[in-house]
Formats: sequence, structure tokens, C-alpha cells
Amino acid sequence: MKLYVVRHGETSWNVQNRVCGLTDVELTERGRAQAKELSKAVGKLHVDLILASPLKRAVETGRIIAEENGIPMELEELLVEQNYGIYEGTDRRNPDFLANKRNFAYRYPGGESMMQVAYRVYGLIDRVKEQYPGKNLLFVCHGGVCRVLNTYFRDMTNEEFFQYSQENCGIEEYELSETADKFERRE
Repeated sequence: MKLYVVRHGETSWNVQNRVCGLTDVELTERGRAQAKELSKAVGKLHVDLILASPLKRAVETGRIIAEENGIPMELEELLVEQNYGIYEGTDRRNPDFLANKRNFAYRYPGGESMMQVAYRVYGLIDRVKEQYPGKNLLFVCHGGVCRVLNTYFRDMTNEEFFQYSQENCGIEEYELSETADKFERRE
């Protein structure tokens, strides 16, 4: 069983370097082109099902991939981006945002902590492992969720976690051992 993890295509907030959690922004034209290009690579994989965050940017990315490749797609609430609270819409270089980002157990004021995101995302991985044995899945989600998903399979220092970033329409491939408790990263 393989799990492919995709970050949505480019949005205007990505271009503006703004923190974007639950704000429902759409893809840019470049983001749509990225998704179409990614769909060619996904077409060479054997993907049985796409699970996408219900936010517009992930839905549109997933829909493009699904339609180009004839893969069924379902929305999955647990893949929604982290709630960044008071930092939503601020510059990603905001020193207060960056300080909060380094404190994984600390909730963003008005939002959620990295540990809360990990709780829901790890639970989702455990559920799909049981629900779809032997199936290859593609998650279409967000940067913060991609960062947390990566930790399910790979030990990271706090600094590595802080620095990890998946590009728009970047794809990671993980292999699930049905007898192991964790995914194993394919290098």
C-alpha cells in the first residue's frame, strides 16, 4: 500500500507570502497549471482513491488530478489545514508567527497547536490503513498538514520539522507496511 501526499497548487496568498490556514482561497492560473502538470505524474502511478481537504484550493487540485486520470475522489475533513488563529492572513515572516510555529504544543491564539493537527492526521492515517488495505491513496492537502504527515513516517528534530516545506503541487511517496505501526519512507 502506498500513500502519496500532495500539497495543493499555488494560491494568491502563497504568492503574497501570507499565512493561510482555514481561509478558503482558490488556485491561481499557475496553480491550476501546476495541478494539470502533476496529474501527468500521478497518471503513471497506480492510485485507487484521492482524499482531499474540503478547502477550495485542495478540492480544485484534487479534482483536476481525478478528472485527468479517472480516479475517484472524496473529501476528507481531517485533511483541512491547521487553524493559525490570529496569524491568519499575516506575513509568513512575522516574528510572532515564527516563534509560535517553533512551539509545537502551544496553540496559535484562536487556533490549534501542531500536536492537535498531528492527533487528527495520525488518526486518519490509522483509519485509512484499516479501511483501504492494499489500496494506493493520494492525499491532497496543505503545507502544515504535509509537514505533520511527514512526521508519521520520519523522525525529525524540532528544527527539521520547523524547516520542512512541501512545494505547491509537490508530491511525497510513502509506503505502508500493513504489519508495522508506521509508514516507512521511500528514499
